[in-house]
Amino acid sequence: MDWDETRFAVSLVEHMSDAVVYANASGNILFWNEGAKRIFGFEQSEALGQSLDIIIPENLRRRHWDGFETTMRTGKSHYEAGALLAVPAIRKDGSRISVEFTILPFHDDSGQMMGIAAVMRDVSQQFQEMRKLKKDLALCQAQSTSK
Repeated sequence: MDWDETRFAVSLVEHMSDAVVYANASGNILFWNEGAKRIFGFEQSEALGQSLDIIIPENLRRRHWDGFETTMRTGKSHYEAGALLAVPAIRKDGSRISVEFTILPFHDDSGQMMGIAAVMRDVSQQFQEMRKLKKDLALCQAQSTSK
């Protein structure tokens, strides 16, 4: 069997365990892979065409949309070139999770922004463990200074 780079790339993106989500310039979801379903709980049919608001906590939406609109207008983002961003997100059941993600802006042939793809990973467990370690460290430091 010959190597088929396109088949490999399509299969990788569709079936990888990390979420891959693509939103157009209006912020509507046009691609939702199996990893996104696993992490966020929405079936592909429920997510496609919806606003990214389905995974953004309400208290963070204004900040998200301000940044998103700036990126769509300017074609630039603070989080390009592999920068990793960690933020809270919400699942279909309303529970909050922590995700780390990178983005890839997509431009049309004239250079205009068409949308953004994000690759996201649920890091809730690691976030909780780190928070506990920091709390334990602060408690140990407080105890050692009080002696």
